[in-house]
Amino acid sequence: MTVLGLTGSIGMGKSTAARMMRRLNVPCHDADAVVHRLLGPGGAAVAEVAAAFPGVVEDGRVNRQALGAHVFGDADALRRLEAILHPRVRAAEQTFLRQQALARRSLVVLDVPLLFETVGERRCDLVMLVTAPAFLQAQRVLGRAGMTRQRLDQIRAKQMAEPEKRRRTDIVVNTGLGMAPAYRTVRRLVRDLRDRRARR
Repeated sequence: MTVLGLTGSIGMGKSTAARMMRRLNVPCHDADAVVHRLLGPGGAAVAEVAAAFPGVVEDGRVNRQALGAHVFGDADALRRLEAILHPRVRAAEQTFLRQQALARRSLVVLDVPLLFETVGERRCDLVMLVTAPAFLQAQRVLGRAGMTRQRLDQIRAKQMAEPEKRRRTDIVVNTGLGMAPAYRTVRRLVRDLRDRRARR
């Protein structure tokens, strides 16, 4: 089974690329979705987050905005949160991989925003980076509710620089020319990886 890591900075089109993969019947494990479940109603991390960050839980779920106010710009607080979440996200990922291996899947995707930053590429056979020009990234992100230039700059500062990501990756998908060309690239990649696996 080939494990393809999918990553990309905010506003680059990574989530769209993941939807393309699912459209091509490639199972995807979404690390962000796991975090949402962990912090949502009845989530396995809610009680521990509440103990570590008093006041962030409302109606049985973590208020992500309130939690963000605690950890954004505070490295120690962020490390405490990651110590709660990362082992659970990794456990969910391992369960996903076991299930897909039992189903004899030839190709699966690990969709992880901070793949390189968390050294997650070591768990992958190949890595695909979704990228776009910086001006287009800013245009997309600043169109989101509540987003400011300052916050975008802070997010960028926490992420690995784009040239370094490109250097480390195996496949680059540029969404700057539109989603149709990007989809053709993804479709060709999936076909090639499946063909390569079939020939083994």
